[in-house]
Amino acid sequence: MTDKKPAWAIEKERRRKQGPEPVWLFGIHAVRDALMNPARDRRRLILTRNAASRLEEAVAASGMTPEIVEPRKFSAPLDPGSVHQGAAVLTLPLDWGGIADICAMGEPGLVVMLDRVTDPHNVGAILRSAEVFGAKAVIAPLRHAAPETGALAKSASGALERQPYLRVKNLSAAMEEMRELGYHLIGLAGEADAELGAALSSAGKAVALVLGAEGPGLREKTRETCDVIASIPSAGEFGSLNVSNAAAVSLYAAAAR
Repeated sequence: MTDKKPAWAIEKERRRKQGPEPVWLFGIHAVRDALMNPARDRRRLILTRNAASRLEEAVAASGMTPEIVEPRKFSAPLDPGSVHQGAAVLTLPLDWGGIADICAMGEPGLVVMLDRVTDPHNVGAILRSAEVFGAKAVIAPLRHAAPETGALAKSASGALERQPYLRVKNLSAAMEEMRELGYHLIGLAGEADAELGAALSSAGKAVALVLGAEGPGLREKTRETCDVIASIPSAGEFGSLNVSNAAAVSLYAAAAR
């Protein structure tokens, strides 16, 4: 007698064999950059006439034929609150390759690692900051982290197409791999005694900034894997930053060394 696989296991195996599921990206900036990115595997493009006029150059570059719809009958299956601006494209998530491919030593040696940061707006903002300050990648776990979605792409305002966003099975294992590549792992926590400036001054050329979700912060295993835990100094006794602002400040400090 053979044991029958449970339904959840069969569904998981089916999805693994099918590969990544397509996602809808929306908004003028996000769609324009996705259309201009030759690495994108694009499936459908839905535009209003106004959006098609604004995206004429990008549409021509992509080689796609858009489906033109009326604004009141926008047919892309988006959440009702999505500010799509009359533009949506169905595409597969980007495949950036592995950590060693992207983060191997070289200038600049700067990476952001996120521990269970699930808000797509925060991750999108972090991708924008990472691009501005020249980070090699933003790394997050496959589970309990914001996936590539339309909301994330819109918040990233095009950075999703240019800034590597790597999803890993195990964040601690990825941190150890970064250490083997020569990176100094600096975890950020508001209660830490060491200040970020001092932690950066004692680090080598390559730095990985590790940030946790607002509220829970870094998990215990993540903390233990860091080389040092540091805080961003505050002028006020109760001053604090959300994770995307903390990432921007930390990236600036690391890039300006």
